[in-house]
Amino acid sequence: MSPAPIRVLLADDEPLARASLRALLAADQDVELVAECRNGDEALERLRALRPELAVLDVEMPGRTGLEVVEALAPDERPVVVFATAYDHFAVRAFDVHAVDYVLKPFDDARFEEALGRAKTRVREASVIEAAGGLSGLLEELSGRGEHPRRISIHKEGRVELIDVDGIRWVEAADQYVCLHTESGECLMRESMGRIEKLLDPARFMRVHRSAIVALDLVRSLESAASGNARLQLTTGEWLPVSRSRVSSVRKRLG
Repeated sequence: MSPAPIRVLLADDEPLARASLRALLAADQDVELVAECRNGDEALERLRALRPELAVLDVEMPGRTGLEVVEALAPDERPVVVFATAYDHFAVRAFDVHAVDYVLKPFDDARFEEALGRAKTRVREASVIEAAGGLSGLLEELSGRGEHPRRISIHKEGRVELIDVDGIRWVEAADQYVCLHTESGECLMRESMGRIEKLLDPARFMRVHRSAIVALDLVRSLESAASGNARLQLTTGEWLPVSRSRVSSVRKRLG
């Protein structure tokens, strides 16, 4: 008798990415897709309810990230995981060190099939405990090192645009989106300010207003008014508001 197919949960906020991954999973007779999720919160709920043996998780999703989904699960709840990530090669060294499977976006079919094959082997060999240990080590290392991506991926009409973090001047809230103001122009991204704030290195970036995050090394001056309001000017000439509650912290960061 052939073994039962490995039950898989897929989570990615991009419809085209989900469709591509769904097709790749459907072509493999060893696996069965039992849930397809659009964000991290939904993925966490379905993982706890269905307890699949394998999960394919996008790292950057609205709400909880793929890493935060895994972190929220107890060690005995964690399946074998394949992460899909736009982190660059420097950042994904942590994935390699802890033997956690991942595919670097944009990836081709062969690369995904390779990662899926390794993940299936782990499930079949009952090495889920070992895999859970690798996930725990990854989470501890990324948390301890404060790892931040050097590039941010933006999904647009079937393609992935990679934005260099070093080129971001400031980030502006735009309803359900954020606008990345970069050296080469403006880019809209469907993400929350809170999530972007976590992605960016706090040694360089600071939230100065509920609607603005700024690269501190580009600040030219800070002006305060008698009313308590303040604003700062970038080396590009742009003026940004500073919340009353953040003026003191901004002043300290600027020295």
